[in-house]
Amino acid sequence: MTTMTQTSARFREFKMPDVGEGLTEAEILKWFVQPGDTVTDGQVVCEVETAKAAVELPIPFDGVVHELRFAEGTTVDVGEVIITVDVAPGSEDAPAPAAATPAQEPVEAAPAEEPKGRTPVLVGYGVAESSTKRRPRKGAAPEAAAVAAAVQAELNGHGSAAPVVDAPPAGRPLAKPPVRKLAKDLGIDLATVVPTGKDGIITREDVHAAAAPAAVAPEAAEPVAVSVPETPATVGSARETRIPVKGVRKAIAQAMVGSAFTAPHVTEFVTVDVTRTMKLVAELKEDKEMAGVRVNPLLIIAKALLVAIKRNPEVNAAWDEANQEIVQKHYVNLGIAAATPRGLIVPNIKDAHDKTLPQLAAALGELVATARDGKTSPAAMAGGTVTITNVGVFGVDTGTPILNPGESAILAVGAIKLQPWVHKGKVKPRQVTTLALSFDHRLVDGELGSKVLADVAAILEQPKRLITWA
Repeated sequence: MTTMTQTSARFREFKMPDVGEGLTEAEILKWFVQPGDTVTDGQVVCEVETAKAAVELPIPFDGVVHELRFAEGTTVDVGEVIITVDVAPGSEDAPAPAAATPAQEPVEAAPAEEPKGRTPVLVGYGVAESSTKRRPRKGAAPEAAAVAAAVQAELNGHGSAAPVVDAPPAGRPLAKPPVRKLAKDLGIDLATVVPTGKDGIITREDVHAAAAPAAVAPEAAEPVAVSVPETPATVGSARETRIPVKGVRKAIAQAMVGSAFTAPHVTEFVTVDVTRTMKLVAELKEDKEMAGVRVNPLLIIAKALLVAIKRNPEVNAAWDEANQEIVQKHYVNLGIAAATPRGLIVPNIKDAHDKTLPQLAAALGELVATARDGKTSPAAMAGGTVTITNVGVFGVDTGTPILNPGESAILAVGAIKLQPWVHKGKVKPRQVTTLALSFDHRLVDGELGSKVLADVAAILEQPKRLITWA
């Protein structure tokens, strides 16, 4: 879609692009430029978080930043103008740039001329047939501004979030359709919401702020200290905090609900002695062939799962609901669930089945480092076939993992602990862990799932099978 429009020969607008597949919105995490800064073609101007990952956005032309339309922490619809740039600075007097605020959300759109020739866009995204320039509605702006000023004065004087004006602005409240839907979902009458946006427009944050007092109303019998949120991301009181679900966490919630209630999950468990695997890990750390890469039990577990899939290829499949078909994959994109500050993400190692042990170790290390830095791209999380989730790092014995949507199986690895174990007829302390394999029972029956899990366990018990079975 179009990411840049031209408002005149001098000023150009850069729109929020669809940085994934079919995304509708993204949150601005951080601006790297401010009004007055010079930018060049390809320079990263901001970082945004979509439903899939954090992405840096480069601007496709040179100039001087004139205006940032939204503040950090604001969720912006795809196609909205987020920054305007003066591409011919000094040619004529320009209006003073406005500071970015989360409230500058246009309400109505009026046609604008399309620039001649090809419109520059972000690499990898197409050009829309037309673009629009938005203008705010007129009418309630003066009264809304007065209301907002009065509320701010009250806040500065008393620290209270209670409205100081009884009557809302005259006329129909100004708000974008997504904000109206949010208000409807929360049961908030927009006529009672105090707008803080430009020209009296009600923003998402205004609706959440209006919803917060209602949420704590049942506790009114016991006095509570109401705190004003530092950012528009959270609202609440001393007794509870409400965090809007958006970005990666929203996508996780939707995906997990869809997976849990679409694919019939079956989970099987096995407890296995991995003492020999731990010895192999120690030996590989000293191996010159593995120099420069991180060697840990997850590496051997990943290789064991790949060998088990090679021996039981039917497990590496997907269910095509539209065509009522089982799609068997002749490649393995191995997903690794990673906990990050933004939530759980599952990037995958492309064509993991073709990688040697050193290559697999390098890919795992890069995947984990990228995820921790919050730089995992949407492409890195697309196309997975099976996944490993290592809950053992949290000291958990095992769990019943939910399938990543579109995948056939997920292996949960529990904590490796020293436990009493019968070994060669005697009870000895051994390194033991519990594995759990969840699979889609529409395409993986109990026998196949059991074979895969048993093969993984057998390899971890006797790692030499990596050679004889591979």
